[in-house]
Amino acid sequence: MSVSLTVEKRPVRPRSLRNQLRHEGKVPAIINGYQVESTPVTVVAADLEKILREHGANTVITMNVDGKKVNTLIKQTQADTFTRVLTHVEFLSVNMTEETEVEAEVLLVGEAVGAKSGGVVAQNLYSVVVSATPDKLPERVEVDITNLEIGDSLTVADLPKVDDYTIVTDGEEQIVAIMEPQAEEPAEDEAGEVAQPEVIGEKEAE
Repeated sequence: MSVSLTVEKRPVRPRSLRNQLRHEGKVPAIINGYQVESTPVTVVAADLEKILREHGANTVITMNVDGKKVNTLIKQTQADTFTRVLTHVEFLSVNMTEETEVEAEVLLVGEAVGAKSGGVVAQNLYSVVVSATPDKLPERVEVDITNLEIGDSLTVADLPKVDDYTIVTDGEEQIVAIMEPQAEEPAEDEAGEVAQPEVIGEKEAE
């Protein structure tokens, strides 16, 4: 799947121009990669944010550069530390017939049997690297944990194979484990000391 985005070429200097563009609701960006010379552009911030919100970062974004149709992926984004507003974007032009590698979110689905028994779901891997042609790149990889008991775990190698993409991440990487429930802390008396069991006959001896 691909979506369209309008871009406009921009000058790179003066640097103050970037701030002016941001005040106008635009984001400075650059396009490079397959059959494209490095090209500075601007995009409307609201349009790009809508794409990210509705389709995710791994969708193919089609744009027109100097009358030429260019298929791109978002390679990198920069955002303000405090406001999280996008300040710069790098687009990578891609060949739609060649595989490329991106990160995809790992999403746990289902409620583990072990969790229903009091176990704790511990997720250890939150993204994996996948390889596919750009039109088949997933935004996320779903991992079904429904049948996991306490003590069970899943690694990358345990994930079912799919036709659209290949997972590149090391198969030994652990994704999730169902841990034993944590032991409760011993109860404390009003003085803050751990209550000790009463020994039969101890009072009689006092």
